[in-house]
Amino acid sequence: MQNKRMKIVAATLAGIILAGGYSLNTQASGVISDMPGAGISVVLNDTVLATNDEKTEVTAAEDTTTEVTQETAQEDASVSENEAPVVKSEYDNIAIAQVTNYVNLRSEPSEEGEILGKLYNNSAATIISVEGDWYKIKSGTVDGYVKAEFVVSGAEAEELAKEVGHRTATVNTETLKVRNEAGLDATVQTLIPEGESYDVVEELDGWVKIAVDTDIEGYVSSEYVNLETEFVEAESIEEEKARLAEEERIRKEAEEAAKKADEEAAAKTKETKSESSSASTTNTDSSQAASSEAAAPAVTAPTSGSRAAIVSYALQFVGNPYVAGGTSLTNGADCSGFTYSVFADCGISIPRDSRSQAAGGTPVDLSAIQPGDLLFYSDGGSINHVALYIGNGQVVHASTAKTGIKISAYNYRTPCKAVTYIR
Repeated sequence: MQNKRMKIVAATLAGIILAGGYSLNTQASGVISDMPGAGISVVLNDTVLATNDEKTEVTAAEDTTTEVTQETAQEDASVSENEAPVVKSEYDNIAIAQVTNYVNLRSEPSEEGEILGKLYNNSAATIISVEGDWYKIKSGTVDGYVKAEFVVSGAEAEELAKEVGHRTATVNTETLKVRNEAGLDATVQTLIPEGESYDVVEELDGWVKIAVDTDIEGYVSSEYVNLETEFVEAESIEEEKARLAEEERIRKEAEEAAKKADEEAAAKTKETKSESSSASTTNTDSSQAASSEAAAPAVTAPTSGSRAAIVSYALQFVGNPYVAGGTSLTNGADCSGFTYSVFADCGISIPRDSRSQAAGGTPVDLSAIQPGDLLFYSDGGSINHVALYIGNGQVVHASTAKTGIKISAYNYRTPCKAVTYIR
């Protein structure tokens, strides 16, 4: 599920800098020089030479002025210290949903209000006002009311934001190298394409550690990624309809591509059968006929695991959670657990882990992959991730704990091998 995201910009407090100025002090010789006045008034007389008594009076006046000014400065400092402004948190007006799935946003602070949209679990909103047990909030394009019991705010929201805020790095160059350490001499683990976004694990000086998927983390130059912190926003009813329509479009295209691959495979099998049958009828004696029968290729009967069936079935679980070591398509699976269970439910037995899956299937050239084939990825050495190709340059896979089962471009990282278990 791809929801809109909101960006929270941290507010900054401008400091007040008191700078000592310069005042002019006249000397007996009449030469003027710059001396630090520090806010002290200085009486100047550069036209008349004062008598000694007059000088004494002026000096006394200056001393009094200095004393008063220093006292005032001390009082100002005391007031400034006692009245130091409270720095507001950037999350002071933020509410974060804490629900099983989503909570409705309504047109008025009542359960009778029209439903305007949905605020999903861990989604964020800006609090506009409080009306009894309801908050008026803005999230994404939706302005509406939500019951306060379904969201957290204040200090609790600030702590939760650190966990649910999604820090991402989006590639801004055509192809970017992911290294195993932060340095140009480090080993390249994989390549990632322009426009793809990845979870940020750590930020260093000049380098960003990202999670390409749960099986590979590495460092990229911060110069070639755009960094953002995002929170999932509410989705209006209209946006939900548009998203569901887009998801259905992707699903249909994937299913059509898989069905076409099945039809082509069936036509090829039929053609092979026809050629074998034609060759068999040209033989005239029984020994030749027996020889021809022995040479005919074995034909595997179609199973429930057609390409179309596998792709269609796998796409039903997009949005479900990633769980390390899991094989549940609904409650959580890891990458190989996902493909293992999809194939098992479609009547095809494959190994449990990604390396064994890569070794057990029939190799396919990466330029000739078809829907239902498995694509494998490595860390620069051994295979550590698997995804199911669904056609149109896309794969479905159990990616990370944050993203769960999702659809990605097949080259979101560089694939190293493809196999098929479909005959």
